[in-house]
Amino acid sequence: MKLVKSLLLGSAAGIAAVAGAQAADLPSRKAAPVEYVRVCNTWGAGFFYIPGTDTCIRIGGRVRAEYTFGERWNRGQDSYGTRARGRIYVDARNQTAYGTLRTFIRYDVTTSTGSYRYGGTNAGANRFSGVNGVTQDSAVNLDKAFVQFGPITAGKAQSFYDFYANDYGFSVVRTSDRSPNLLAYTATFGGGFSATLSLEDAKTTGRLPSVIAYEGSTYPDVVASLRVDQGWGSAQLSAAIGDRGVYSSPYAGGTGYSKDEMGWAIQAGVKINLPMLAAGDALFLQAGYADGALEYLGWGTAGYGRLPAYNVANYGVNAFGNIKSNTGYNIVAALRHYWTPTIRSDIYGSYSALQTNDAILINGVARDFDPKELLVAANLVWSPVSGLDLGVEVLYSRTEYGVRVPDAKAFAVNGRTIKSDDAWTGRLRIQRDF
Repeated sequence: MKLVKSLLLGSAAGIAAVAGAQAADLPSRKAAPVEYVRVCNTWGAGFFYIPGTDTCIRIGGRVRAEYTFGERWNRGQDSYGTRARGRIYVDARNQTAYGTLRTFIRYDVTTSTGSYRYGGTNAGANRFSGVNGVTQDSAVNLDKAFVQFGPITAGKAQSFYDFYANDYGFSVVRTSDRSPNLLAYTATFGGGFSATLSLEDAKTTGRLPSVIAYEGSTYPDVVASLRVDQGWGSAQLSAAIGDRGVYSSPYAGGTGYSKDEMGWAIQAGVKINLPMLAAGDALFLQAGYADGALEYLGWGTAGYGRLPAYNVANYGVNAFGNIKSNTGYNIVAALRHYWTPTIRSDIYGSYSALQTNDAILINGVARDFDPKELLVAANLVWSPVSGLDLGVEVLYSRTEYGVRVPDAKAFAVNGRTIKSDDAWTGRLRIQRDF
């Protein structure tokens, strides 16, 4: 029995050894390494590597709820308005031998009701907050979409003419704040100095159908800027020039004609950091002048409150039937101050004046209405946690025309005319950025 047991145990051990050797000869499959998301520190907080690539990406957005209150100028208007806006953006970057390769896209989706939906005294149908319980004026806007490759920027981006582009506050002032389609080249010289030459789509101001109409342009606007960014702040000198095809309707005994006009604008601005007051404090100062290119001053329409709203054209026609350019200037100032690390205020405003030719028709007679406008606003914003703003703002506006116009307030005595008006509005904003 002992011999049999020894033979059986020996046979089993031999079979196990042979089986183990054969198993060692079989191919084995190793577990694939896990690709974890890695933080990318090259371009600041929020970037991470797309797994399997060397591309750094940041995904962010914003949700804003805003409410405005002001005077009601006729029975066809609300004295308040509401707005909700959602924003999403994607920023992807790579470091290359030619410099940074960047693609950026940002969308805004907005719904507005009540007084947000009309400018001046334009009170069309279904602008009320409560009509059929339906939120009005939903809009999807491609705000930015561009590629940057080293010194080249191509796509829909912030105009290189712009400096203070409504950086502070809840309201907009008369300043250039445009995002046209463009193609630009930026040269850097060290020490924070750079120069940009940009070809940008023109955005001419509104026309007056009875007098001036716009025709096609021969070439895009040419924008040039010289800029410096250093520890004390920033400064920029920019200029724009472009072709404006203009047609004048038969007027003052004339037959009407078309021609190519040249519109241009120039602007200078400085931003001064004020850390001696508080961390994050800064002051913007800016001034600009435009001739036949009033969109570079931030003009599109004039009129608010009891003053009728009129389109502001780049060109008018004088009493002899000749096309003449409209000119103007703007002055902008904005100050941001942090009272505490979580409480800040913006105080900002603009003053702008235009000299026009044959801008509006008053009782069938063409008159130069030469608008002048003052905007001043101040706010108080509390940020209890990072990315969350709770704020209130008050805006004062005063508009003056160079000619008396019909009083647009429906409660006024019929036939009354005015030359100026003041208006106060208030806003409440709750905003989360992430």
